[in-house]
Amino acid sequence: MTRTPDTAVAPSTVRAVQAAAVLTLLVLGWQFVTAGRISVGEDALGGHAAGAIALHVTSALLLLATALHGRRTRVWWPAALAGVVLVLGFVQAALGSSGSIEAHVPLALLLVVGTAWLAAWAFRSPA
Repeated sequence: MTRTPDTAVAPSTVRAVQAAAVLTLLVLGWQFVTAGRISVGEDALGGHAAGAIALHVTSALLLLATALHGRRTRVWWPAALAGVVLVLGFVQAALGSSGSIEAHVPLALLLVVGTAWLAAWAFRSPA
């Protein structure tokens, strides 16, 4: 049986990617909960802002984990996608701070898609 380089590595780097992806998805879930509370008029802006900081931290951890994995496997697309997620997170937060909700919400959905894609890849069963 032939294995591609990304499935033949020690699980340590994959575990780091899995952990970072799950943490990022949990923070995104928090962000959706607080955004919903804001949209119905509750005062959840402080929690949403704290969640944005946590999202930047977990996205940076995801980038670091995918880069370490790429260093071991020479598979770089996950790190590139994690980098896009990290940058989009900052753009999305800036748009939210400026009040541009019309762009803030669609970018939030892109963050979820990118992070979920990375999580699905990290948890895939080796072929």
